[in-house]
Amino acid sequence: MTEIDHVHWLSKPTMRNPVMISAFTGWNDAADAASTAVRTLIEAWSATPLAEINPEDFTDFASTRPVVRLKDGVTRTIVWPTVTMWHASTPGSDVILVLGPEPSLRWRLFTEQILSVASHFDASMMISLGALLADVPHNKPIQLIGTASDSNMIERFDLQRSQYEGPTGILGVLLDACNEASLPSASLWAAVPAYASQIPSPKAAAALISRAGEIIGTPAPIGLLQQAIEAYERRVNQIVDEDEDLAAYVERLDSSGEGDYEDDEDEDDGQMSFDFDEDNAEVSAASLADEVEQFLRDQEKP
Repeated sequence: MTEIDHVHWLSKPTMRNPVMISAFTGWNDAADAASTAVRTLIEAWSATPLAEINPEDFTDFASTRPVVRLKDGVTRTIVWPTVTMWHASTPGSDVILVLGPEPSLRWRLFTEQILSVASHFDASMMISLGALLADVPHNKPIQLIGTASDSNMIERFDLQRSQYEGPTGILGVLLDACNEASLPSASLWAAVPAYASQIPSPKAAAALISRAGEIIGTPAPIGLLQQAIEAYERRVNQIVDEDEDLAAYVERLDSSGEGDYEDDEDEDDGQMSFDFDEDNAEVSAASLADEVEQFLRDQEKP
């Protein structure tokens, strides 16, 4: 394992085999769902800053620009696009949360920094969160797909073995590095409506949080997002209602769904789940996997 040359430590707590949960803004983060999920976990778990990765060697500042802020309305300061890690203790596990912009440069060196932190704390697992645009309606529970390469992970957490071939983002590179380092890893993707791509989706974020919580064995703080979810659905409903063509399109999506969507009445925090019918589970899962693959390929088109 390489030395952690580009990591600036903010604290060095004692942790026991933490789970790492990562999300990156940009290419892997349709409707801001994955980044919102990690931000929510940082808030809900009162996470403490752990470390930052120096952005200088990994960022094209012409495309991912720093931002000028005014402190106390007077002092100008530069906020650099930095990947930051936080740590928290939950009932299920110690956790390291990773959040920041997808790096532009030197991805292999960048992933070495992440894995060096994982090695330093003897991390037990990496869970990456992503979101993609798909032909799904906004008024149904979020469809998720979870993949892994390790047979034990697949069996233990009811994941799928990824068969994807094609262009990838930093999440794909990071998970490949995890495999090379023998660090168990899983990738969770939420499908968000393509017609509402410009509207951040707390609904998809809640679905990612819920599934990640199941894997690490800790309650998912869905309640923090409930009001935002209700506001999101009202906003998208309004947009759809004002456009006859869009309304007809959403109705077609709604009526052609392959899965059995249902709200989980046993939950009191607004959590919603997507359950596949036994008779067509393979078809539904394969369909969503195809959406993931097509989304990744489309990113390479001019």
